[in-house]
Amino acid sequence: MPSLPPACLLSEHAIACGNAHLKYVPKLTDSVLKTLYLAENEINNIPAGVFLGLPNLEWLDLSKNKLKSAGLHPEAFKNLTKLKRLNLDGNQLTLIPALPSSLHELKLNDNNLAGLQRRSFTGLFKLLTLELEGNQLHDGNISPTAFTPLGKLIYLRLDRNHFRTIPSGLPASLLELHLDSNRVEEVTEGVLNRTLNLTVLVLSNNKLQEDRIAPRAWIDLLKLEVLDLSHNHLVHVPSFLPRHLKQLTLHHNRIERVPGYVFAHMKPGLEFLHLSHNVLRDDGVHAVSFLGLYHSLAELLLDNNRFEAIPRGIINLKGLQVLRLSHNHIR
Repeated sequence: MPSLPPACLLSEHAIACGNAHLKYVPKLTDSVLKTLYLAENEINNIPAGVFLGLPNLEWLDLSKNKLKSAGLHPEAFKNLTKLKRLNLDGNQLTLIPALPSSLHELKLNDNNLAGLQRRSFTGLFKLLTLELEGNQLHDGNISPTAFTPLGKLIYLRLDRNHFRTIPSGLPASLLELHLDSNRVEEVTEGVLNRTLNLTVLVLSNNKLQEDRIAPRAWIDLLKLEVLDLSHNHLVHVPSFLPRHLKQLTLHHNRIERVPGYVFAHMKPGLEFLHLSHNVLRDDGVHAVSFLGLYHSLAELLLDNNRFEAIPRGIINLKGLQVLRLSHNHIR
């Protein structure tokens, strides 16, 4: 084994060389090594064969280096046939490199990815988690078949990109989809038709208005339990919400009305409703605004609105455990 910098920590199955001023990947030979941590260095290229002596490596962290796509040999990761987790966060990659089919987790946050091609994820049929936050992805540079190989993907992060709509062609296996801090303006009918297993959908910090959400956009998402629409441009609670939703987050919008019967179709009903930091007044909440939640709702957050009295209908919430009304105009 070559000499490693003094900053490196060694154990039987792991080598950690974080922030060790490495300019290249050390060529190691260790048949029992499982984890190699090389984050926060100055590595700018990975030649072919550099991992040839690590046949049983399962976790490789190359985050926060200076890797560019041109510096990655097409067969850089070819020999890592047991690799399950790969972290390439915080580099300067513009393309997704060729990767081993053994991967379960791939992190490419905070790079310069300028698109996803038809073959970007070829062979990654075991991938469960994919994180692509903070790149240059948008509606025009994603192939509609880019995600097709990812037949087992359950967790996808696309936060901090430039999407105006939810990407099409998402895997049917998906359980969690995060699109925080994009430019999403609309949710079209049919865009979520394949993702019927979704349990968590995060669309916070976007530009959504309720008239740009198709009436049947998510009515068929019968497994959806968590929906985050905070920090958008909504002026009332959207209609046709998923029937089995448990947690609805709507804080920091412009909501001035909770329509009557808007929750009436829900079964068994919401458990958590977050409406803080809106512009709700007394006349914006009706006696039947919370119909459908009378026995299910446990937590209702209405702080930082414009109420002058306790809203109508709250008295009917028999299961309520937490009620927040601070920073209103109630006397």
